[in-house]
Amino acid sequence: MAVKIRLQRHGSKKRPFYFIVVADARAPRDGKFIQKIGTYNPLTVPATVQIDRQKSLEWLHKGAQPTDTVRRILSYKGVLYLKHLLRGVSLGLFDEATAMQKFQVWHEEHEGKIRKKQEEAAKERRNARRGVAPRRPQRPAEQ
Repeated sequence: MAVKIRLQRHGSKKRPFYFIVVADARAPRDGKFIQKIGTYNPLTVPATVQIDRQKSLEWLHKGAQPTDTVRRILSYKGVLYLKHLLRGVSLGLFDEATAMQKFQVWHEEHEGKIRKKQEEAAKERRNARRGVAPRRPQRPAEQ
């Protein structure tokens, strides 16, 4: 049985909300699934993703193939990087503690970038409510 990790659409018209599910490749998009492993809301800035890292890693090790969009989501959340590090552990390149330390360093940097994006978006929303135009870089004067 071919197993895919894919998105299952929910939400109303023009207001999408997705469940990240593990399903048989032959099942319809919004039909029967094996396990729900997370959610994805593309309407927030930046997009909100909640995923069970352990379940998704377990399914990837079992051979489940993520779709293109889910692959990007898993990469964004660090699941594919963690799989890569655990592969290095199984090959004997380094121990598991080192792999987890590398992942924690990456995760902290990534979370910092996400917080920065959220703060910038909130600042733009506040300025838009006040009627302040967004600042654009000025062009140098032509001579």
